This record gives sequence, structure tokens and C-alpha cells, in this order.
Amino acid sequence: MGVFALTESQKALAALWTRRPAALSPPFRALPPSRGKGALGRALGHLIDLLLPPTALDEGERPQSPGLSARAWERIAFLDAPVCDGCGAPFPYDLGEGARCAACMAAPRRFARARAACLYDEHSRDLILKLKHADRTDLARLFALWLSRAAGELAAECDVVVPVPLHRSRLFSRRYNQAAEIARPLGRLARLRYRPDALVRARDTGTQGGKSSRGRRLNVKGAFRVPPRRVRQIAGKRVLLIDDVLTTGATAEACARALLEAGATAVDLAVVARVREAASLAI
Repeated sequence: MGVFALTESQKALAALWTRRPAALSPPFRALPPSRGKGALGRALGHLIDLLLPPTALDEGERPQSPGLSARAWERIAFLDAPVCDGCGAPFPYDLGEGARCAACMAAPRRFARARAACLYDEHSRDLILKLKHADRTDLARLFALWLSRAAGELAAECDVVVPVPLHRSRLFSRRYNQAAEIARPLGRLARLRYRPDALVRARDTGTQGGKSSRGRRLNVKGAFRVPPRRVRQIAGKRVLLIDDVLTTGATAEACARALLEAGATAVDLAVVARVREAASLAI
């Protein structure tokens, strides 16, 4: 039986690989390895990546580790502090801990706090729509990693993670819920209990696209509920609600209302992207 041996060039590449920083500053670090645990699992992962280099999730140039190409990274407008504590909107300068924008102070939301990983623009939209409509569920784990950074302080204070649900007819046609695909790995990263069916969409609300802020609120009014058999999963818990995009916040507020009525102590919101202004982009 033949013995596999690395060439000298492969050994040199492997040595350089193992000397790289153990964890790059998020959101630029590599995706968490899924090939076993411990030193053996990491070594196996490095060897596999060396022999079969990862491809970019955005189909761009080959990256050094699983994720997006360098060009795609440069185009994503990641959101860092300072942001509004209530809706996650970016501030031009630091207004102090817990500061809220004028809109949140004028009309407080049903969810307590919100964070977004990036702005929703022509660059992030392409990735999000691939997850949402093109069966690219491989992107969900990347988005979960982004949220573990952007909403880490929120997750640290929550007990359970709950995705914004789809109506069963939409779920049947799409075959998966993109918010649930993000929430599942995020729950593992944040060590939160994942509750995929604690919240249901009781009626088909259709698309929110093209509706005014008032139209969106009316469209989802009373559309969500916590099934009686799931109330115990929510009562007395602080909930981290997960969605892909935040525009006016109508859907998130309707979900938060249902969760609070079921006994949640508070509801925080984490989304992959948020619009800079509610009317800036169609979804």
C-alpha cells in the first residue's frame, strides 16, 4: 500500500498556513471549521484546504480560506459602532452608550434593540437574494458568522434565538426559510437555544415590497403568533429574533409583539443587512 507524501513546496505552504493568525478580526476571519475537533481536526482541515483550495462563495477569485473573495469583502459596507441602539442605523460619530436616533426616540419599537451586520446595497443585496431565492444555503453560515460579531452583545444577554417565520405556503414553494438557515448556526455560535417553530406566520402576508410604511404595518398586523404548545419556550425568556433584511421594521415589530404577548421578557433583533433609509432600495 502506497504512502502519501507531501512535496517540498506543499510542505512549505503548509508551514506558512499553520503560522497564520489563529483568528482574524471578524468579519474577515475564516468560517469555523466543521471537520472534527481538536488539533487533529484542524490539521486535517488545513491539509484538505491545501490539497483542495476553497472557492469563493461569491464566485470571485479564489480566497485563502472559505468565504468571499477579496474584492467582494471590499464592497460590503459592514456596520460598526457607533450605531443607534434601537434600530442599528449607523451614526456619523459616537453619541454615547445606548444612544438612539430621532426616529427611535419619537416612536419606540416593540423590539428592544437591533443590530445589522452591513448596509443593504447593490453589493450585499446580491448575496442575500442568492440565499433567499437561488438555493444558496451555503451563504447562511457566513451570514451567521457576521451576526455573531455584529450582534454579539445582544446575543450574550438573550436566552433563545428565533427566526422570522415564513407562511407554510411560501415555505412549501421555497423549501426552506432563509432566516432559519441563518439562525441555526448563529445559535450554535452564540450558544443559544434554537427555537425554529416557536413563532409562526398564521396567514400569508405576501410580499412587503412596494408598500408604504403604513401599508407594511397593516399587511403584517396580527399575522404572527406563538402556538400554545410553544409558549413555554418563550415565556420568561429574552429572545433574539433573526431576519435577513430590515427596512421599515414592520415585520420585526409584528413578530416582537407576538413574542411579548406570549411572555417574552424582551425581544432583540439581528439582521444581516439594513437599509440606510426605508425608501432607499426595493427588496
